[in-house]
Amino acid sequence: MANPNIVNVTSIIGNSLSVAVGTSATQLASNAASSGKVFKINSILIANIDGTAAADITVNIYSAAAMGGSATAIASTISVPADASLIVTDKTTMFYLLENQSIGAIASAAGDLVATISFEEIT
Repeated sequence: MANPNIVNVTSIIGNSLSVAVGTSATQLASNAASSGKVFKINSILIANIDGTAAADITVNIYSAAAMGGSATAIASTISVPADASLIVTDKTTMFYLLENQSIGAIASAAGDLVATISFEEIT
């Protein structure tokens, strides 16, 4: 596993995806070991689609792909009010997801929160 040099970039592919967040870790993005890629995480948004109840969200960076290894929180048990959204990170607080790392989210209530992540896959 090495950090790819992004000075001589050959491609930048934009990605966005949305996923319902469960009460166990739900993968948002995973960068495989030896992928030769760096993911530039531009934004992570959490929407509470429950019309009456708040729900808590935790977002972790994992030290291995596919949410393996140890978890380090970038947002921990933050309450998202009913019918509201939370910006976990945006372009002003972007960060890089290196090889053999992943990002996952955990909700306090199943079916209440949806995560949307936007990132650039750089090779």
